[in-house]
This record gives sequence, C-alpha cells and structure tokens, in this order.
Amino acid sequence: MKKLVLAGLLAALTTAAVAQQGPVPRGVPPLNHVWVIMMENHGYSQVLNNPAAPFTTQYAQSANLATNYFAVAHPSLTNYLEVNGGSNFGVLDDNSPAWHSTCAPNLATGITNFEVDSSAICPIYGTGTDAATPAIDYSNETTGPPGVNNIDGVKSYKADPNILGISIADQLTAAGLSWKTYQESLPIGSADLIDYSDGSFTNLTDFTAFNNAITASNNAFPSSAPFPLLVQGDIVQLYAVKHNPFAYFKSTQEGYQHGNSLANVVAFDGENGLYGDLASGKAPSYSFIVPNQCNDQHGRGNGTAFCAFDPNDNGTQVGLNPGLMALGDQALQRIVTAIHASPAWKEGLNAIVTIWDEDDYSISPTVNQVAAIVDTNYRFRSEKSNVFYTHFSLLKTIEGAFGLPCLNHACDSTTNTMTDLFRAF
Repeated sequence: MKKLVLAGLLAALTTAAVAQQGPVPRGVPPLNHVWVIMMENHGYSQVLNNPAAPFTTQYAQSANLATNYFAVAHPSLTNYLEVNGGSNFGVLDDNSPAWHSTCAPNLATGITNFEVDSSAICPIYGTGTDAATPAIDYSNETTGPPGVNNIDGVKSYKADPNILGISIADQLTAAGLSWKTYQESLPIGSADLIDYSDGSFTNLTDFTAFNNAITASNNAFPSSAPFPLLVQGDIVQLYAVKHNPFAYFKSTQEGYQHGNSLANVVAFDGENGLYGDLASGKAPSYSFIVPNQCNDQHGRGNGTAFCAFDPNDNGTQVGLNPGLMALGDQALQRIVTAIHASPAWKEGLNAIVTIWDEDDYSISPTVNQVAAIVDTNYRFRSEKSNVFYTHFSLLKTIEGAFGLPCLNHACDSTTNTMTDLFRAF
C-alpha cells in the first residue's frame, strides 16, 4: 500500500510539473557540466578589489563577470531556494526543515515563514502561492524605516499563485541527468536529520558518554586543570542545513525517484565527495557547491578569530574581518583549481559559476547587488555584462543549458537569460 501511495504522489507531482513549467530557455549552448559555487553575505563592492581576496578579484577579471547581478531577498535560505527552485516557496527565514513531516507546506497554507518564526519549515511540494518580495522590506529583518533593500531597492515581486514545489533536482532527474550538492563539513554518513555539524559532531550528538569520560578524568586528576563538559552550543556550526536547499523539498527528503534523494547530498571529502568526484572525473551534470560557514565568508561567533563575524558590516569593505575574507578567497581558489584539474572540465562544454547569496547589509543606499563570475572552458573573453540579472536569471540559464523547461520565476518575462556570459561565439 505504501508503494502505491508513493507512486500516486509521484504521478501527481509529475503531472503538475509538466503542466506548470514553461518553455526551455534559449540562447545558451548545451553544457555537459555546470558547477555553482555559493559564497555568503557580501555584496559586489565588498568582494571585488578587496586586498584580502586577491584570487577572487583576479578570477573575476579573467573570467566573465556580471556587473549588474542581484540577489533577490533575505535571508540566506530564501536565496538558496530561489537559485535552485525559482521561488522562495513562502520561506523568508533560515529555519531548519520539519524532517519527513506531513504538515502542509507554505505553498498550500499561504502562510509565510518570517525571521521571527521559530517553527520548522514543512517539506515543499505541490502547488500554491509563494511570498511577495517587496522592493524595500520593513517587516522581516527590520521592523521599520529605513528597511532592507531587496534586489535593487526598486524592483519587486508579487506573491505568485502558480508556484510549483519542485527544484532543479527534480527537473534533472526527470530528464535523466545527474546532480549533487557538495556540502563542506557534513558528518560521516547521511545528511538526513542533520541541521548543523562541525564535520564530526551534530545536532543529533549525545554527549553523555563523552561527559562521563570527562568526569572520570577530572576525578582521577583533580590537581590538573579540569576538562570542561561538552554541550551542543560548543559545536561550531560549519555545515548548516539552511545552505542546503534540496533538503527542504519533499521529493528529495523522501527519495521518490532514483537519483533524487538525500544520497545526492555529500561532503567535500571521501571517495564520492567533491574532491573525489573531481579527481575521478565522475562529476554530475549539475554540482551545487557550498563551503562551510568559515570558508564561504559567512562567519561564526564561536569559531576562530579568522572565522569571526564581520565586526561592522555596513555595506563597504571598512569593518569587514580580513581573515574571514581571506578564508573564503583561499577556499574558492582551492575549489576552482580542483575543477580546472578534473578530467570532467576537459570533456565537452562546461561552466563554473561563483555567486554570493546576498548582500548581508542592504539598508539604503546599499542594495542587494552581488558578484556573479562565469568561467567557461569553451571561451575565455573577460566579458563584462551590465545586463540586469538576478538569481532567477541564473536558474533560467542553467535550465536552458541542460534543455530543461523554465521553472517558477525563471519563466517571468522580466527574467533575463545570461546569454552574453555563456554564449560560445
């Protein structure tokens, strides 16, 4: 009976998907592999020409660069969903998933998850209405003027009643193509139920045995400095599920289709991790790469000094933690170098796209502009594009490269395909 129910749900999702997706975007050459590297919380002018990030600046100069590219809204998870699903799906916070829950998704209830909410996010599926994205937001990350600028502080999106609760992972799987998301500092084993981790310990860790051993050691050596007991708050949240958008979709959580499950969520290390796949040349068609929260320039409050949050993030380079910027710069160089050295990079037409999820400080006059670097193996032109692009544009472009129909806001007439940065001629 369970198999029949799952089959019925899958059939319903597939029928809805076929009915509600748009045409295949044009103007992008067919690509064999696309790697998207997602960095964190820094705007265009904070990243480029930053003395602490020399590789990023050089890379943007030698590859193609979108100089008029914008994140959509805030906070992080919202943008991760928009890059990979073309909608916020009613989610405007960073809360963890309600793992394997049968609760109704935001699309069905019409209720928006805001930053003040503490509730876990119901698995995304079905069809319905997403949350509006105002040009200036006074109700989510701030409670009044001057507000936080979404996009460019002028453009906005109304709540769309025709949103389909799938991601590009569902599209790729249906087309017989492969995908993975590489999440640095995932623990050994499955990503299922993991909200955060330092690579060893997670939100599921029971510290009882460790603390019993610590107590015994302290009793045995009372004259030495005592070992502190371990608590959940000691864990540096390097991996964070809020940066793993696929974990929020019911189809991926439950693994209804072979090739689209939480098994597609892997760490950087190990035989089937990022560097193992690159070394072997077994890269999937689509790779969504997320460094940990030190290496993606997000920062953590209980990490090292190099990983500490920016002391005064005001939309400029003044007040940024140079150590944090350097960590991200070196991490990006390490990943790009590994991709360039991979046999997969040398076969067919391929692209690497590096973006930042949002400008963490977009209070006027700062807007939500971020850098978008497009590196292809088929034409190096140092192209600089001033065409207006958003995260929806990137999704639309990748869908066109894989022959997939556009999805949700990627289908909007105002969403430009990034043709000039990806074209072969």
